Amino acid sequence: MATRAETSVVYAAGAAQGIVLVTFPAASTIFTSPDQYGLTDTQYGVLFLPQVATAIAASLLGALLARRFGTKRVYLAGLAAGLVSMLLLIVSQFVETNTPVAFPLLLVATALLGMGFGLTVPSLNTLTAAFHPDAIDSAVLRLNALLGLGTALAPVLVAIFVGLGFWWGLPVLSASLLAGLLFASLRLPLRAAHPATEDARGSGGEGIPSRFWLFAGFAVLYGVCETVNGNWSQLDMTHDLGASTTVASIALTAFWAMVTLGRIVVAALQPRVPTRVAYHILPLVLIGTFLATASLPSGAAGAGILVFALAGLGCSGLLPLTISFGQEQLPAISTAMAGGVIAFYQLGYGIAAFGVGPLVDNGVKVSTVFGLTAIVAGAMAAVSFAVARSPNARPPSDPDLTA
Repeated sequence: MATRAETSVVYAAGAAQGIVLVTFPAASTIFTSPDQYGLTDTQYGVLFLPQVATAIAASLLGALLARRFGTKRVYLAGLAAGLVSMLLLIVSQFVETNTPVAFPLLLVATALLGMGFGLTVPSLNTLTAAFHPDAIDSAVLRLNALLGLGTALAPVLVAIFVGLGFWWGLPVLSASLLAGLLFASLRLPLRAAHPATEDARGSGGEGIPSRFWLFAGFAVLYGVCETVNGNWSQLDMTHDLGASTTVASIALTAFWAMVTLGRIVVAALQPRVPTRVAYHILPLVLIGTFLATASLPSGAAGAGILVFALAGLGCSGLLPLTISFGQEQLPAISTAMAGGVIAFYQLGYGIAAFGVGPLVDNGVKVSTVFGLTAIVAGAMAAVSFAVARSPNARPPSDPDLTA
């Protein structure tokens, strides 16, 4: 049984990781401002390619590293990588107007951020599931609600620090949180048992159950939908809806706040409403919000905030439920499941984070991109029925579940 200190540190790390993860998207207007970093939309998108590559690699290798070195060490390595990333971002502000120097520095920072995310978040999900074996869905939802709380706070904090005249206060705060968590975590056992049935299959080698690819496909689709909202909402608000940077920050905050609230609500309703019901409804909400965003007229910034808040609700429970469903349905690779889902989520993140930039630079409106993403949300809605299908409904001899 986990101690209260262990549970508290894991949940605190989830919230801190949320702040760290959104630090770069929350500062999108800083990076693209001609008076500061002066990056083009394409360069801004390229920033996330190293993050995606290292996050995928770290997520896929995490289960193997956890078996060899222990989940705690993998988690600590993730915190350390995130800390160095924030320190590099702090340093970059001293050369922000010198793009040939600042841009490579930012690329290294995002690479380390991806490594930290890929090592830390799957470890946190694994530890949470191990600490609450009788209530995995609720526990994982709570953890991800706290991660969502951190992502909601990041744009608010950026707006506050920009108003105070030093936007880089956010990476300073993030670095301080990560350093504090490193110190607190070193003294705790933070153990997660690795099932004896989980062998080399968990590291992505031979014998991966075919059912895993349903979860992987869903995670890619979800990553695209979340990232279009999370990384491009501010630019949609400023470019297409005529909002100020402050109002755009409010829209991003509304999105992440509703991601958090939605996860709390889904967890609270679990005793009365099966989580699978929410899993089918939430993608439909996203379809509606993408279509609404695409149709908003210029000057409708207030409506934009409401639509992005509803989009946050649509995203809320999908990723944590995908992880918990996978850990329940595929126990033979339960430790690797969190890392695998996170890796494919990051693939979707990369597609949306980088792919939108060249489109915008070539004249495609950001709102048009949102409209096209409704198709992705529709595919996700269809796949949700296959992912959430109860294992009890499948024949006991099904190789996907007994492999």
